Amino acid sequence: MLSRWFPAAINTRPTEWSRAAIGMALGTMFSVWLCGQVFGLQVAQHMIGPLGASAVLLFAVSSGALAQPWSIFGGYLCASVVALLVAHVLGRTLGSACLAAGMALVLMCWLRCVHPPAGAVAATLVLADPSMIALDWQAVGVAMLAGSGLLVFALAYNNLTRVRYPKRASEPVAVIPADHPPVDRQAITAEDLKLALAEMEAFYDVTPEDLEQLIHASERYAKRRSITEVLSGRG
Repeated sequence: MLSRWFPAAINTRPTEWSRAAIGMALGTMFSVWLCGQVFGLQVAQHMIGPLGASAVLLFAVSSGALAQPWSIFGGYLCASVVALLVAHVLGRTLGSACLAAGMALVLMCWLRCVHPPAGAVAATLVLADPSMIALDWQAVGVAMLAGSGLLVFALAYNNLTRVRYPKRASEPVAVIPADHPPVDRQAITAEDLKLALAEMEAFYDVTPEDLEQLIHASERYAKRRSITEVLSGRG
């Protein structure tokens, strides 16, 4: 039972940790600097918490569904608009900040742009300091400029360091004609994985296409191992 609390092994190399860490530091600094040029450094620094959280996703796990451009752009937009609406109606209290974060999550789920740091954006804008409160609805622009700046930096940095971002959508699964049945009718496809994920009714930061590629790669390694074992037994 206690073993469940131990972290799983990380498959990435230390060089990848360094690449992500440098990107996170520079990307956060760039987005705060960019936002500060328009709205002032005091306002921009108010966004550093959500930006730091977003940077972890964009640079360390950029292949995840929660780190794709629509997730950060749509997430920041949903969070900022909901936060200001709640602040105007219910005031700027701890309860309204938590309510804004929850409402923002519902909207993000509906628009398919779930981005965890956006919850921090909602709470941050409700419990803002006087400099941010004075901007009123312009605070939406603060959040969007900060988030967009981080996204642009991630697009440039990740690709320059040979990490493809955003993740390219997988090719659609081809429909096999009835007169040409597949070799293995029980082979798992992306459509099967979509149905399985829907049945589990939970959030998973992975696409069915990614799972399909992982399964096929595992099957190839299993076949190679099996062939090697057979040949070794004959020898």
